[in-house]
Amino acid sequence: MRDEPEDARTDAELLAAVAEGDRRAFEELFRALAPWLRTRLRRRCADPVLVDEVVQDVFVEVWRRRERRTGGPPVDDVSGWLWRVGQRRLVDALRARERRGRLLSRLRGLPRRPADSAEDELLAELGGGALAAVARLPAELRSVVRATALEGLTVRETADRLGIPPGTVKSRAHRARTLLRRHLSP
Repeated sequence: MRDEPEDARTDAELLAAVAEGDRRAFEELFRALAPWLRTRLRRRCADPVLVDEVVQDVFVEVWRRRERRTGGPPVDDVSGWLWRVGQRRLVDALRARERRGRLLSRLRGLPRRPADSAEDELLAELGGGALAAVARLPAELRSVVRATALEGLTVRETADRLGIPPGTVKSRAHRARTLLRRHLSP
């Protein structure tokens, strides 16, 4: 796997020393095998940042679980063992990334709902007649009023949420204001 001076310890000896808490052995093992593991994992994943995270996770786990290695069965093929651990970690990381991506795409597709307390607070400030006036608006105008006035969305954000052109949002907002003035004027 690597060129070793005559007095260098084998990977198995380094791992055994790590199990005893030897930090220098851990550093030596990391310097010897991390680049190799990184190169092998890069053949499976093109994202260098993710691969670096996986390599780091593998070696952090080696250090954290070093006590479990004490007295356990010896690992003769340390690089093979690290490769198996690295592969599993990479698969887990890729699956987690995929799950996050699916969740984010689903969340982006959901319409945002206004907080009831903010809506109630605004309507309370406007008075009881405002609630009745907004309730009397046609549904397409009411949805524009809720998005722009109550939730504070921009015309573009409202258009995206409602699936209508920005010009339609503007015209519906204008019609809604006109109707609200009529309903609320004495």
